[in-house]
Amino acid sequence: MMTMNTMTDGTINKTTGIERIAVIGGGSWGTALAGRLAANGLDTLLWAYEPELVAEINSSHTNSAYLPGINLHPTLACTGNLEEATCGRSIVLLVTPVQVMRGVLKQLAPYIEKNAIIVNASKGIELETLQTVSQICGELLGDAALERYVALSGPTFAREVAQELPSLIVAASHNSIASHRVQAAFSCPCLRVYTNSDVIGVELGGAVKNVIAIAAGICDGLGFGHNARAALITRGLAEMKRLGQAMGAEAATFAGLAGMGDLVLTCTGDLSRNRTVGFKLGQGMKLTDILAEMRMVAEGVKSAESVYLLSRRLGVEMPIVEKTYQILHEDKPARQAVIELMARDLKEEG
Repeated sequence: MMTMNTMTDGTINKTTGIERIAVIGGGSWGTALAGRLAANGLDTLLWAYEPELVAEINSSHTNSAYLPGINLHPTLACTGNLEEATCGRSIVLLVTPVQVMRGVLKQLAPYIEKNAIIVNASKGIELETLQTVSQICGELLGDAALERYVALSGPTFAREVAQELPSLIVAASHNSIASHRVQAAFSCPCLRVYTNSDVIGVELGGAVKNVIAIAAGICDGLGFGHNARAALITRGLAEMKRLGQAMGAEAATFAGLAGMGDLVLTCTGDLSRNRTVGFKLGQGMKLTDILAEMRMVAEGVKSAESVYLLSRRLGVEMPIVEKTYQILHEDKPARQAVIELMARDLKEEG
């Protein structure tokens, strides 16, 4: 249970000194994180869009649509009202799809406490602006809020976190007080949290790995074997690192949890929605049919376009991202895309 030695921040419970946390987004990841915070003894209120989901979480302490078979902590409460969810909360955790984040933040902005820490656990780059979530927050909430911003990312499937299986994650912020408060809030025997100061690197790792995971799934769907997948993950990491360094990120970040760790998990794990999309594409299914079967969002589909356009804007070579974009959005045959990757000019590794 996290308590605060000082209670100068009015959003902390003045009687107990316990963080009061809003979790915005009732999908699998938002629900898993909210359940973890509640289990850690924190005053946690989850916001969900669907009225039937709000009712189910409050009455049955389950989320059958996104985390079937998981019993949530009985103290976790849920609301469909953004004002109720956010007012008086010391930490506001954003877990909505990145492509709708701007609209949600505009609604949240009037209710966020002036000293509240803003945490983002969603992964992607906004297609319309090619901005990361920290950049969106800075634009909508101002520089002061950006100074309290924390990016939460790492190799964590929501179901495994909800099942209390051992997991590791990183909380990145330019403000060490903010990152340490988030670290303390989430840490428990089944979830170990590291801190980091490289916000943009952590954000880009979470966005790019989803695109590479679709490519890995395509390779698996085509039956190209383990050699091809291992090579793709390795070269995908090189692309991630190149883009990150072009945007001022630290190279070491991409060797850590938010880089290599999350990349390996998402490219190889059967619970990966993005790998599943790629696998079905490799087997010959149409993207529209694949997405119609899925309730949860595969962020890599939109991120493939935003990452590709961002790489073009910055002049960064990302051939795997480019071919994945072409498969997803230009109907390039998957097998042809792989042949073109293999036929590129020979060069030194780097």
